[in-house]
Amino acid sequence: MLTRKEIRFCLDEMAKMFPDAHCELVHENSFELVIAVLMSAQTTDVNVNRVTETMFKKYKTPEDYLAVPLEELENDIRTIGLFRSKAKNIQKLCRTLIDEYNGEVPQTREELMKLAGVGRKTANVVMSVAFDEPAIAVDTHVERVAKRLAFCRWKDSVLEVEETLMRKIPMEEWSVTHHRLIFFGRYHCKAAKPNCETCTLLTVCREGKKRMRAKEKALKK
Repeated sequence: MLTRKEIRFCLDEMAKMFPDAHCELVHENSFELVIAVLMSAQTTDVNVNRVTETMFKKYKTPEDYLAVPLEELENDIRTIGLFRSKAKNIQKLCRTLIDEYNGEVPQTREELMKLAGVGRKTANVVMSVAFDEPAIAVDTHVERVAKRLAFCRWKDSVLEVEETLMRKIPMEEWSVTHHRLIFFGRYHCKAAKPNCETCTLLTVCREGKKRMRAKEKALKK
């Protein structure tokens, strides 16, 4: 795995590449954010934003989501993957907010994870973005980049990736690093076609070097 000095180099380079990395889910408050992150599972932020542009005008409060039949909410988010289970979780989440939290989104990971459809990743996003609490949410981009760059081991679970990143990155940088890792994975170190040829991290990236050697070998054939 990379040394702390090498990790520092990677973080600094990502900061140069994506100085304005941020949450791309459009929202105006913590309630809209938790709904948007819940819906983002197995789809893109672009798709979620396309749906919430209309949905957030129709539904403003937890009570609004519960005032319509489940079928109507399903129809509102039909273009999002897993829309039936997500609609059901949204209504369950809203019921819990009303019954247990006076309609407000709780601010601790433990309480957030009691909400339907909210796992550790979603809870970490809400804590970091909505409440400015240090957190690293490990989504598919963060996990891929962390493993390709050898911040952690390939066999590590999502939780182990998060714990490793929290150990190796200063706490005051957790939230901003989370966004930069996402941007780096989403726009540069892509799943299918990473931009290894132009990557400034190639000097410390064993995965990138491996890919480049394979490409050079293929060209020689």
